[in-house]
Amino acid sequence: MNPFDANQNEFLHSSMASRDPRIDAYIARAAPFAQRILRRVRKLVHAGCPEVQETMKWSMPHFDYHGIMLGMAAFKEHCSIGFWKGELILGKRAGSEGGMGHFGKITSLKDLPPEKRFIEYVRKAATLNQQGIKKPADLKPRSVRPELTVPEYFRAALGKNKKAAATFEGFSYTNKKEYVDWLTEAKREETRAQRLQTAIAWLAEGKVRNWKYVP
Repeated sequence: MNPFDANQNEFLHSSMASRDPRIDAYIARAAPFAQRILRRVRKLVHAGCPEVQETMKWSMPHFDYHGIMLGMAAFKEHCSIGFWKGELILGKRAGSEGGMGHFGKITSLKDLPPEKRFIEYVRKAATLNQQGIKKPADLKPRSVRPELTVPEYFRAALGKNKKAAATFEGFSYTNKKEYVDWLTEAKREETRAQRLQTAIAWLAEGKVRNWKYVP
């Protein structure tokens, strides 16, 4: 059984119990055309998810169920509706030209999706939140760090000092890179040789490159 299905009595009770008076006031302040749209959206959201919680975020009405599901707003000449995880609910069409939200500039009830379809959108939004599924932007893999290239002269010096080599191998990527960058940034051969000698000595003592600044 769909967890968001409910009989009429349950729906009415849930809707009355979870109404936020701030949204009532917001709708009352809107233009007459916007009031009809906002009331319809509110009704359909409660029909799709009877356990929804109403709230105000960023001075606009929002509907939560295990997190934000969607928000709605009224402007002088149009309304807008935005699903928090629109791309997962509506596909690539999420986001519309000519207005905020996912359905463009809504100026009348005819601009809203059919009631059954909108309720399905709400149910899908509730299911995604309940399952803890994140927005696409949150699912993008982290950029892969490039492989650290250790100069041959540094490898050769490490090979001659077991303590220094053990310390270096046990370091994090960042700590290793700090030593490599310090050596490769030397412009003169003499400077690089001095830094190499110092680096091996510090590593043999278990020190990071910027150990002086470590509390």
